[in-house]
Amino acid sequence: MAGFGEPGTTPVDASGMTVGVVAARWHGELTDHMLDRAVAAAQACGAQAVVARVAGSVELPVVAQALARRCDVVVALGVVVRGATAHFDYVCRSVTDGLTRIALDEGKPVAHGVLTVDTLDQARDRAGLPGSAEDKGWSATVAALDAALAIRGVSTGGNKRVGFGG
Repeated sequence: MAGFGEPGTTPVDASGMTVGVVAARWHGELTDHMLDRAVAAAQACGAQAVVARVAGSVELPVVAQALARRCDVVVALGVVVRGATAHFDYVCRSVTDGLTRIALDEGKPVAHGVLTVDTLDQARDRAGLPGSAEDKGWSATVAALDAALAIRGVSTGGNKRVGFGG
């Protein structure tokens, strides 16, 4: 976690938009909270949330793709903790490549809210728990909605600035 440079997490006006949120059940004590924060962020932005759950992070992309076909944006949430084998690297690569491909193929923002950490303490510090340094469920949702608004601005040919502070 860098701990600096975040553009902000102030709600944007995404009235009428739909946010598809897919969250892994693995490390449920963290992903449940991240899911709650993502739904709260969608509501704060005036958007409606559609929620799906999957077993683990590897399953996130396929459900994210289904959500991208019916929602304006998608937020994928999970926790992957480094272990003693290369499995961590394979899972992280698979999830990242899959979510990126979906965003580009579907032309919709897909937020990567999957915590890829060395320890559970690092995950807790990013999961939006009381005292956490970051709130990935909230910030990923606001960022995805902000990107959707930027796409809408570009698509309509407006020449005003779009995005955070636009």
